[in-house]
Amino acid sequence: MVQNVFEKTPGWLDWYAGPSKPRFQLPPGAVDAHCHVFGPGAEFPYAPERKYTPCDASKAQLFALRDHLGFARNVIVQATCHGADNRAMADACASSGGKARGVATVKRSVTDRELEALHNDGVRGVRFNFVKRLVDFTPKDELMEIAGRIKSLGWHVVIYFEAVDLPELWDFFTALPTTVVVDHMGRPDVSLPVDGPQFALFQRFMREHENVWSKVSCPERLSVAGPRALNGEQAAYRDVVPFARRIVESFHDRVLWGTDWPHPNLKDHMPDDGLLVDFIPHIAVTAELQQQLLVTNPMRLYWPEETA
Repeated sequence: MVQNVFEKTPGWLDWYAGPSKPRFQLPPGAVDAHCHVFGPGAEFPYAPERKYTPCDASKAQLFALRDHLGFARNVIVQATCHGADNRAMADACASSGGKARGVATVKRSVTDRELEALHNDGVRGVRFNFVKRLVDFTPKDELMEIAGRIKSLGWHVVIYFEAVDLPELWDFFTALPTTVVVDHMGRPDVSLPVDGPQFALFQRFMREHENVWSKVSCPERLSVAGPRALNGEQAAYRDVVPFARRIVESFHDRVLWGTDWPHPNLKDHMPDDGLLVDFIPHIAVTAELQQQLLVTNPMRLYWPEETA
Protein backbone atom coordinates (compact mmCIF):
# COMPACT_ATOMS: atom_id res chain seq x y z
CA MET A 1 0.00 0.00 0.00
CA VAL A 2 1.40 3.40 -1.03
CA GLN A 3 1.41 5.98 1.75
CA ASN A 4 0.35 9.53 0.94
CA VAL A 5 3.24 11.94 1.34
CA PHE A 6 2.48 15.66 1.57
CA GLU A 7 4.96 18.54 1.71
CA LYS A 8 3.87 21.43 3.90
CA THR A 9 3.33 24.82 2.33
CA PRO A 10 6.65 26.73 2.50
CA GLY A 11 6.79 28.90 5.63
CA TRP A 12 3.97 26.97 7.32
CA LEU A 13 3.87 27.52 11.09
CA ASP A 14 3.27 24.32 13.05
CA TRP A 15 1.07 24.38 16.14
CA TYR A 16 2.78 25.07 19.46
CA ALA A 17 3.56 21.77 21.17
CA GLY A 18 4.17 23.14 24.69
CA PRO A 19 1.12 25.20 25.65
CA SER A 20 1.06 26.71 29.11
CA LYS A 21 -1.46 25.66 31.73
CA PRO A 22 -4.10 28.41 31.78
CA ARG A 23 -4.37 30.56 34.90
CA PHE A 24 -8.10 30.94 34.20
CA GLN A 25 -10.00 27.91 35.44
CA LEU A 26 -12.65 26.92 32.94
CA PRO A 27 -16.12 26.12 34.31
CA PRO A 28 -16.97 22.40 34.45
CA GLY A 29 -18.29 21.16 31.13
CA ALA A 30 -16.60 23.89 29.06
CA VAL A 31 -16.63 23.42 25.28
CA ASP A 32 -13.89 24.38 22.82
CA ALA A 33 -16.40 25.26 20.11
CA HIS A 34 -14.00 25.88 17.21
CA CYS A 35 -11.05 23.64 16.43
CA HIS A 36 -9.84 21.42 13.59
CA VAL A 37 -7.99 18.23 12.77
CA PHE A 38 -5.54 17.95 9.87
CA GLY A 39 -5.16 14.41 8.57
CA PRO A 40 -2.87 12.79 9.42
CA GLY A 41 -2.28 12.94 5.69
CA ALA A 42 -1.12 9.32 5.46
CA GLU A 43 -4.53 8.20 6.74
CA PHE A 44 -6.82 11.01 5.57
CA PRO A 45 -5.33 12.60 2.44
CA TYR A 46 -5.54 16.34 1.90
CA ALA A 47 -7.82 17.52 -0.90
CA PRO A 48 -6.31 17.92 -4.38
CA GLU A 49 -7.97 21.35 -4.72
CA ARG A 50 -6.61 22.69 -1.38
CA LYS A 51 -5.07 26.15 -1.18
CA TYR A 52 -2.50 25.09 1.43
CA THR A 53 -0.87 21.95 2.83
CA PRO A 54 -0.67 21.95 6.65
CA CYS A 55 1.25 19.97 9.21
CA ASP A 56 -0.59 16.96 10.56
CA ALA A 57 -2.74 17.58 13.65
CA SER A 58 -4.44 14.40 14.78
CA LYS A 59 -7.52 13.70 16.88
CA ALA A 60 -5.30 12.26 19.64
CA GLN A 61 -3.30 15.48 19.77
CA LEU A 62 -6.50 17.56 19.82
CA PHE A 63 -7.98 15.52 22.66
CA ALA A 64 -4.72 15.76 24.63
CA LEU A 65 -4.90 19.56 24.28
CA ARG A 66 -8.54 19.50 25.39
CA ASP A 67 -7.59 17.71 28.59
CA HIS A 68 -4.52 19.90 29.21
CA LEU A 69 -6.49 23.14 28.93
CA GLY A 70 -9.42 21.85 30.98
CA PHE A 71 -12.15 21.59 28.36
CA ALA A 72 -14.71 18.79 28.50
CA ARG A 73 -15.75 18.77 24.83
CA ASN A 74 -14.86 19.95 21.32
CA VAL A 75 -16.65 21.16 18.23
CA ILE A 76 -14.46 20.14 15.28
CA VAL A 77 -14.91 22.29 12.18
CA GLN A 78 -14.01 20.87 8.77
CA ALA A 79 -10.72 22.39 7.60
CA THR A 80 -10.52 23.74 4.04
CA CYS A 81 -7.41 21.64 3.36
CA HIS A 82 -9.72 18.59 3.36
CA GLY A 83 -12.31 20.14 1.04
CA ALA A 84 -15.62 18.26 1.20
CA ASP A 85 -13.93 15.01 2.30
CA ASN A 86 -15.12 14.98 5.91
CA ARG A 87 -13.57 11.66 6.94
CA ALA A 88 -10.88 13.05 9.27
CA MET A 89 -13.34 15.31 11.10
CA ALA A 90 -16.08 12.65 11.25
CA ASP A 91 -13.61 10.03 12.50
CA ALA A 92 -12.48 12.36 15.28
CA CYS A 93 -16.08 12.98 16.34
CA ALA A 94 -16.99 9.30 16.19
CA SER A 95 -13.89 8.41 18.25
CA SER A 96 -14.58 10.97 20.98
CA GLY A 97 -17.03 8.99 23.09
CA GLY A 98 -19.67 11.66 22.59
CA LYS A 99 -17.33 14.47 23.63
CA ALA A 100 -17.08 16.03 20.15
CA ARG A 101 -19.50 17.36 17.58
CA GLY A 102 -18.64 18.35 14.03
CA VAL A 103 -19.28 20.94 11.34
CA ALA A 104 -18.93 19.57 7.81
CA THR A 105 -18.35 20.92 4.33
CA VAL A 106 -20.67 19.35 1.77
CA LYS A 107 -21.50 19.78 -1.90
CA ARG A 108 -24.85 19.71 -3.64
CA SER A 109 -24.14 16.11 -4.70
CA VAL A 110 -24.15 14.83 -1.10
CA THR A 111 -26.76 12.12 -0.63
CA ASP A 112 -29.31 11.87 2.16
CA ARG A 113 -27.60 8.66 3.29
CA GLU A 114 -24.24 10.47 3.53
CA LEU A 115 -25.83 13.28 5.55
CA GLU A 116 -27.41 10.72 7.87
CA ALA A 117 -24.04 8.99 8.33
CA LEU A 118 -22.41 12.32 9.20
CA HIS A 119 -25.20 13.01 11.69
CA ASN A 120 -24.59 9.63 13.32
CA ASP A 121 -20.90 10.49 13.63
CA GLY A 122 -21.79 13.70 15.46
CA VAL A 123 -22.01 16.38 12.76
CA ARG A 124 -24.49 19.14 13.56
CA GLY A 125 -23.73 21.84 10.99
CA VAL A 126 -22.25 22.77 7.64
CA ARG A 127 -19.73 25.51 6.95
CA PHE A 128 -19.95 27.99 4.09
CA ASN A 129 -16.63 29.74 3.47
CA PHE A 130 -16.55 33.10 1.70
CA VAL A 131 -12.89 33.93 2.30
CA LYS A 132 -11.63 34.06 -1.28
CA ARG A 133 -7.99 33.26 -0.51
CA LEU A 134 -9.03 29.98 1.11
CA VAL A 135 -11.70 28.52 -1.19
CA ASP A 136 -13.09 28.74 -4.69
CA PHE A 137 -16.50 30.35 -5.16
CA THR A 138 -19.55 28.14 -4.66
CA PRO A 139 -22.79 29.40 -6.28
CA LYS A 140 -25.18 30.79 -3.70
CA ASP A 141 -28.09 28.77 -5.08
CA GLU A 142 -26.14 25.59 -4.32
CA LEU A 143 -25.44 26.77 -0.78
CA MET A 144 -29.08 27.70 -0.25
CA GLU A 145 -30.15 24.26 -1.47
CA ILE A 146 -27.75 22.62 1.02
CA ALA A 147 -29.06 24.83 3.84
CA GLY A 148 -32.61 23.76 3.06
CA ARG A 149 -31.66 20.09 3.15
CA ILE A 150 -29.74 20.20 6.42
CA LYS A 151 -32.47 22.16 8.19
CA SER A 152 -34.55 18.98 8.50
CA LEU A 153 -31.69 17.35 10.42
CA GLY A 154 -31.71 20.18 12.96
CA TRP A 155 -28.29 21.35 11.75
CA HIS A 156 -27.10 24.95 11.46
CA VAL A 157 -24.94 26.89 9.02
CA VAL A 158 -21.52 28.29 9.97
CA ILE A 159 -20.37 31.22 7.82
CA TYR A 160 -16.80 32.45 7.45
CA PHE A 161 -16.31 35.83 5.83
CA GLU A 162 -14.39 39.07 6.23
CA ALA A 163 -16.04 42.25 7.50
CA VAL A 164 -15.59 44.23 4.28
CA ASP A 165 -17.71 41.64 2.44
CA LEU A 166 -20.73 41.70 4.79
CA PRO A 167 -22.71 44.31 2.79
CA GLU A 168 -22.67 42.22 -0.40
CA LEU A 169 -23.42 38.99 1.49
CA TRP A 170 -26.15 40.45 3.72
CA ASP A 171 -29.14 39.39 1.62
CA PHE A 172 -27.88 35.82 1.27
CA PHE A 173 -27.05 35.44 4.95
CA THR A 174 -30.38 36.82 6.12
CA ALA A 175 -32.28 34.43 3.82
CA LEU A 176 -30.71 31.29 5.33
CA PRO A 177 -33.42 29.12 6.93
CA THR A 178 -31.38 27.82 9.87
CA THR A 179 -29.47 29.07 12.87
CA VAL A 180 -26.42 30.90 11.48
CA VAL A 181 -23.10 30.94 13.35
CA VAL A 182 -20.49 33.51 12.34
CA ASP A 183 -16.83 32.57 12.64
CA HIS A 184 -14.62 35.04 14.53
CA MET A 185 -17.07 37.99 14.62
CA GLY A 186 -16.83 38.27 10.83
CA ARG A 187 -13.14 39.20 11.09
CA PRO A 188 -13.46 42.89 11.99
CA ASP A 189 -10.62 45.32 11.38
CA VAL A 190 -9.69 46.00 15.01
CA SER A 191 -7.59 49.02 14.04
CA LEU A 192 -10.91 50.75 13.36
CA PRO A 193 -13.07 52.07 16.23
CA VAL A 194 -15.27 49.56 18.04
CA ASP A 195 -18.06 52.14 17.67
CA GLY A 196 -17.30 52.72 13.99
CA PRO A 197 -19.59 51.87 11.05
CA GLN A 198 -17.94 48.56 10.12
CA PHE A 199 -18.49 46.88 13.48
CA ALA A 200 -21.83 48.63 13.90
CA LEU A 201 -23.04 46.84 10.79
CA PHE A 202 -22.08 43.46 12.25
CA GLN A 203 -23.89 44.27 15.49
CA ARG A 204 -26.94 45.31 13.49
CA PHE A 205 -26.74 41.98 11.64
CA MET A 206 -26.96 40.14 14.97
CA ARG A 207 -29.49 42.48 16.55
CA GLU A 208 -31.97 42.30 13.65
CA HIS A 209 -31.66 38.54 13.12
CA GLU A 210 -32.08 36.50 16.27
CA ASN A 211 -31.04 33.29 14.49
CA VAL A 212 -27.48 34.67 14.15
CA TRP A 213 -24.80 33.62 16.64
CA SER A 214 -21.12 34.61 16.75
CA LYS A 215 -17.87 33.01 17.81
CA VAL A 216 -15.73 35.49 19.73
CA SER A 217 -12.63 33.53 18.86
CA CYS A 218 -9.28 33.99 17.10
CA PRO A 219 -7.85 37.16 18.67
CA GLU A 220 -4.51 35.98 17.28
CA ARG A 221 -5.88 36.42 13.74
CA LEU A 222 -7.44 39.81 14.34
CA SER A 223 -4.93 41.55 16.59
CA VAL A 224 -2.49 44.23 15.52
CA ALA A 225 -1.08 44.58 19.06
CA GLY A 226 -0.08 40.91 19.16
CA PRO A 227 0.35 38.40 21.99
CA ARG A 228 2.41 40.45 24.45
CA ALA A 229 0.51 41.54 27.55
CA LEU A 230 1.78 44.86 28.91
CA ASN A 231 1.11 43.86 32.51
CA GLY A 232 -0.96 41.45 34.53
CA GLU A 233 -4.05 43.62 34.17
CA GLN A 234 -4.12 43.62 30.37
CA ALA A 235 -4.82 40.72 28.05
CA ALA A 236 -2.68 39.47 25.26
CA TYR A 237 -4.28 40.60 21.98
CA ARG A 238 -5.69 43.51 23.97
CA ASP A 239 -6.93 45.42 20.90
CA VAL A 240 -9.46 42.63 20.22
CA VAL A 241 -10.94 42.76 23.74
CA PRO A 242 -13.38 45.68 23.18
CA PHE A 243 -14.86 44.01 20.11
CA ALA A 244 -15.31 40.56 21.63
CA ARG A 245 -16.54 41.95 24.95
CA ARG A 246 -19.15 44.05 23.13
CA ILE A 247 -20.54 40.96 21.40
CA VAL A 248 -20.50 38.83 24.56
CA GLU A 249 -22.34 41.46 26.60
CA SER A 250 -24.82 42.41 23.87
CA PHE A 251 -25.69 38.88 22.71
CA HIS A 252 -24.79 36.72 25.70
CA ASP A 253 -27.15 33.88 24.73
CA ARG A 254 -25.74 33.61 21.17
CA VAL A 255 -21.95 33.53 21.60
CA LEU A 256 -19.40 30.72 21.43
CA TRP A 257 -15.64 30.49 21.97
CA GLY A 258 -12.94 28.20 20.58
CA THR A 259 -9.19 27.85 20.36
CA ASP A 260 -9.01 27.44 16.55
CA TRP A 261 -6.30 24.83 17.18
CA PRO A 262 -4.10 24.01 15.22
CA HIS A 263 -4.34 27.58 13.92
CA PRO A 264 -4.14 27.21 10.14
CA ASN A 265 -2.47 29.77 7.91
CA LEU A 266 -1.02 32.06 10.55
CA LYS A 267 1.91 34.04 9.18
CA ASP A 268 3.71 35.84 12.02
CA HIS A 269 3.41 33.80 15.21
CA MET A 270 1.86 30.63 16.60
CA PRO A 271 -0.21 31.27 19.74
CA ASP A 272 0.11 29.55 23.08
CA ASP A 273 -3.30 27.93 23.58
CA GLY A 274 -3.05 28.41 27.34
CA LEU A 275 -2.67 32.14 26.74
CA LEU A 276 -5.76 32.08 24.53
CA VAL A 277 -7.78 30.54 27.37
CA ASP A 278 -6.52 33.33 29.64
CA PHE A 279 -8.04 35.80 27.14
CA ILE A 280 -11.55 34.60 28.04
CA PRO A 281 -12.11 36.44 31.36
CA HIS A 282 -11.20 39.72 29.66
CA ILE A 283 -14.14 39.37 27.25
CA ALA A 284 -16.59 37.50 29.52
CA VAL A 285 -15.96 39.28 32.77
CA THR A 286 -18.46 37.57 35.10
CA ALA A 287 -18.93 33.94 36.06
CA GLU A 288 -22.42 34.07 34.58
CA LEU A 289 -21.17 35.26 31.18
CA GLN A 290 -18.38 32.68 31.24
CA GLN A 291 -20.88 29.91 31.94
CA GLN A 292 -23.07 31.00 29.03
CA LEU A 293 -20.18 31.42 26.60
CA LEU A 294 -18.40 28.17 27.42
CA VAL A 295 -21.11 25.76 28.60
CA THR A 296 -24.75 26.81 28.25
CA ASN A 297 -24.66 28.11 24.67
CA PRO A 298 -22.53 25.40 23.03
CA MET A 299 -24.44 22.66 24.85
CA ARG A 300 -27.76 24.12 23.66
CA LEU A 301 -26.54 24.23 20.06
CA TYR A 302 -24.55 20.98 19.81
CA TRP A 303 -25.88 18.70 22.57
CA PRO A 304 -29.53 19.84 22.91
CA GLU A 305 -30.61 16.34 23.92
CA GLU A 306 -28.58 16.77 27.14
CA THR A 307 -30.04 20.17 27.97
CA ALA A 308 -33.72 19.57 27.24
